[in-house]
Amino acid sequence: MKKYLLLLLFVCSAVFAQHDIDINNLKWLPDSHSFWVNQNNNVAVYDVDKLDKHITILTQQQLSESGFTGEIEDLVWNANKTKVLLYTNSKKVWRANTKGDYWFFDLATGKGKQLGKNLDPSSLMFAKFSGDNENVAYVSNHNIYLENLNTGKITPLTTDGTDKIINGTFDWVYEEELAARDGFRWSPDGKSIAFWRVDASATKFHLMINNTDSLYPVVVPVEYPKAGEKPSSVKIGIIDIASLQTNWLNIPGEQDNNYLVRMKWLTNQSVMVIQLNRNQNQVTFYNCDTKSGTAKAIYKEESAAWIDVFDISSGEYDGFPCHFVDNGKAFLWSSDADGWMHIYKISSDGKSKELITTANFDAYFQAYNDKTKTIYFKASPTDATQRYLYETNLNSKKTKRVTPDVFDGTNEYSFSTDAMYAKHTNASISRDYNTRLIALAGHKKILPQEADSFQAPQRDYTMEKFKVTTVDGIEMDGIMAKPLDFDSSKKYPVFFYVYGEPMASVANDEPYFYPFIAQVIPQGYIGIAMDNRGTPVMKGTKWRKSIYKNIGIINTRDQAMAAKEILKWKFVDPDRIAVHGWSGGGAVTLNLMFQYPEIYKSGIAISAVTDQHFYDNIYTERYMGIPSENEATYSLASPVTHAKNLKGNLLYIHGTGDDNVHYKNAEVLINELIKYDKMFDLMIYPNRSHSIYEGEGTSKHLLDTFVRFIEKNCPAGGR
Repeated sequence: MKKYLLLLLFVCSAVFAQHDIDINNLKWLPDSHSFWVNQNNNVAVYDVDKLDKHITILTQQQLSESGFTGEIEDLVWNANKTKVLLYTNSKKVWRANTKGDYWFFDLATGKGKQLGKNLDPSSLMFAKFSGDNENVAYVSNHNIYLENLNTGKITPLTTDGTDKIINGTFDWVYEEELAARDGFRWSPDGKSIAFWRVDASATKFHLMINNTDSLYPVVVPVEYPKAGEKPSSVKIGIIDIASLQTNWLNIPGEQDNNYLVRMKWLTNQSVMVIQLNRNQNQVTFYNCDTKSGTAKAIYKEESAAWIDVFDISSGEYDGFPCHFVDNGKAFLWSSDADGWMHIYKISSDGKSKELITTANFDAYFQAYNDKTKTIYFKASPTDATQRYLYETNLNSKKTKRVTPDVFDGTNEYSFSTDAMYAKHTNASISRDYNTRLIALAGHKKILPQEADSFQAPQRDYTMEKFKVTTVDGIEMDGIMAKPLDFDSSKKYPVFFYVYGEPMASVANDEPYFYPFIAQVIPQGYIGIAMDNRGTPVMKGTKWRKSIYKNIGIINTRDQAMAAKEILKWKFVDPDRIAVHGWSGGGAVTLNLMFQYPEIYKSGIAISAVTDQHFYDNIYTERYMGIPSENEATYSLASPVTHAKNLKGNLLYIHGTGDDNVHYKNAEVLINELIKYDKMFDLMIYPNRSHSIYEGEGTSKHLLDTFVRFIEKNCPAGGR
């Protein structure tokens, strides 16, 4: 890093007041504890040890002189931090903006140029440097390209990419459910590239119709394997840069009946690949020889339910799920096989396995400091609505809490790559977000210089936590929002917000309630969110995985039974009970309205899965099993099965351009409600996606529709 700083001193060096550094948007440099911030396309690099000085590595003027247009959205660094790639003009692929333009800048000269200029604009994906700094590789239109930084020559490394043959990235379902986007990796020496090749030829298209953007309808195809359909065929190839030849890894199992979920180079001739079986209840680690293609299984684990290869509870999906220690002789792997999420140390040959975290609470790996052998993990032993940082040592295994007691609530950390420093964000239901730059040793504050701010959020309601125990003996955590003028002697309508599936929790100790609910609470409602069994909270394996093959059943009952207990509260009006959810929460909303009409009088379901058969195979089969093996439960779990029982007021909302939960779900439900002469309200948003935000006025119209329905069918105010 010192060499890097000396190299850049002539570019621009200045002294800044430490409080001017915007730590909210800092991003760590690789293999260091330096970070960069972007202020109006002026990129500055700071070393945590020398915060009174910074290096401006790129200025607006430099960018302009090189012809750069747009905003800097991200930087990609080479290994010795002397060159960068600027990512700009990005566009959404499915969920994320993963294609755009890349510009190369040599920090020694300050000169830059655009890469891939003969390729389609905003089509480059996942550009990164080779280890020797001679080349950059990237994906465009499902092919991988190599661009020499000295000559500018662009060489296609794959040539068979089409809508169905996908090189270096993934199809819809791999991205959505496995968070697999970046589909290639350079070898350490820069002489080879390992990449995923997805053959979606046998995967059927779900056809969406765009009726709004042209005189005649346009068909929008999405390759989308639904529950019961085989996944796309996937294999991993190794491209030799010198010969441009590809060698395929011989990983056991059918290519269209397993998932190759993660990959990492171990040496210049070996790659570790993590494979999940079709049911996602067996994971196998393979050490693959990139020359011979042989794959040796070194570790295998099985579960009675499913196995997670990423931390669902926080959305930390990206990256390899193992961290190598002991100079590569072992790796850390997280598993909840013993009843708690624990961290294990497994030898690289798979012959030894050692439990590192031993306490009876969930421990989610966060970072590792190789110098001190410190493992940082996320835990909350006594309150599942909160998050705290803990540490243990690879040798001593002694565990202690790192987050000081004053930071009550939810704590998130963004670690430097050496795990010596972190950006720490703290918040709770009674405290707004407070962000600090800290040294992890002693949790010592570095920035900002001002005193920590523990301000209460400015809002038109108060929030509190509670617990409720159902008739089944299930204790559930909840968050409740009340109007500022709440009077316990009056009776109020209650608005439940639900999700209830394994991908998210809602009763979190954080400042802000669900946005739609927050709009109606000041008008005289009580808002409540609760986490049922099956949600990814820190209550152990049994809690999280009891929903296996029970989505739509166990979560629906838990929510309803908890609501029954809440209806006993003196300030709750049992005649004014509403419920709302989106996506999986929309399915729960429908099931609650249909299966428990005596509780829920009004409901708003948005973009809901109305039949489990209609959703994608990776998500649905992970939690419900393959339909042919569990058909009765699929039927019992689906809202369409129970639609005939509707008694209350239902508003159903869906976008016709939803590539995630297809509009088909709406039409099948509508047909079923018509069949049984059930009256309901319907709002369809033409050509909008799953989030229903595209188009002028859409978000306001959606909110107004939401509030208008509630005010009409569930009048506000205490009585």
